[in-house]
Amino acid sequence: MAWSTLLMRRAAPVRWRVPVATGLNASPIDWLRHTPMRTHAVTLDSMPAQSQLGNMSCEVDPYGLSSRPRSNETPAMALKRSLVPQSVYRRQLAARLKELRGATGLTLTEVATQLEVNQSSLSRIENGERGTTPILTRALLDLYGVTDEDQRADVLDLVRADKEQQKPWWRKYSTVLTPTRYDGYLALEAGATHLANYQPMLVPGLLQTEDYARTVITQMRNDLSQPQIEALVRVRMERQKSRLDGEAPAELWTILDEAVLRRTIGSAQVMRDQMRKLMEASEQPNITVQVLPFALGAHPGLYGPFVILTFAAPTPNLVWLENPKNSVYLESPSDVDNYATIFDQLRASALEPPKTRALTARISKELKE
Repeated sequence: MAWSTLLMRRAAPVRWRVPVATGLNASPIDWLRHTPMRTHAVTLDSMPAQSQLGNMSCEVDPYGLSSRPRSNETPAMALKRSLVPQSVYRRQLAARLKELRGATGLTLTEVATQLEVNQSSLSRIENGERGTTPILTRALLDLYGVTDEDQRADVLDLVRADKEQQKPWWRKYSTVLTPTRYDGYLALEAGATHLANYQPMLVPGLLQTEDYARTVITQMRNDLSQPQIEALVRVRMERQKSRLDGEAPAELWTILDEAVLRRTIGSAQVMRDQMRKLMEASEQPNITVQVLPFALGAHPGLYGPFVILTFAAPTPNLVWLENPKNSVYLESPSDVDNYATIFDQLRASALEPPKTRALTARISKELKE
């Protein structure tokens, strides 16, 4: 879905157009609201009781799950908020399997009994915490009375796609990605069709130059060796090629605070190169860049940076909040809608893209060695 004429709902209309291919005449946040949303975070009711876990046996594993119940296990995710992102396909698969089971009226306990599988494993599959196998999926479809071949094929395709997404291009960098859950974000970003990014402090990774990225990573990750820093720089550059170029690039809408342009990262030359890249990127049909000027004063974005990721239906949209050690994503409709409203307000207050480019060029010329 492409962005076209901007229609502001909560503020005065923005009187400019983004030069993109034909598409829906809608706000860039309308695609956030039009996608059906469902919450897949784990709740206490969906987790098996410890007494149940203790009585389960996993000696026979006909479906290839290879699971062992853990009586002292703490849920990996909390209500409305998750620390462990699932792949886009796994989220779709989890929702579909739960929907099919719900249509039959069967409980997880009944399904586990009839198929002789671990109820804990089934619960984790339906919550998107783990993948499944084609063998178990076929057994579930048989039990749920799904006989339509196209419908069965669609579900099995999700199983295979999820497995393939567990072998991404960034796996070779796992030693430097995993500690901050960066690999989890990459999995989500890889499947997103639209990205709405607000950043008050730094240029977003998808728009950074190599030198800018190297300086930022060096200063923010003083626990890393130089080879590890270089590995993260390569990840950042590969992300840009993967998500913003090619036949099906993502739509990126970025809002920056003026402080991002004013803060010297590295050197004046690094900043000039970075601002040149921002201006060039903003001319691309799938990229929009706006700046919130200092003169605006206080605004709703003072809470901090965030990214809203939109996926093709029926995958629900989510918000990513990055932290040094425990980055999280929010996926409840109320959370996503709240951040969508904030983004609406920010883009209404920010400079139009032409004025943003003019300000960026002026600040670049003002830089002194």
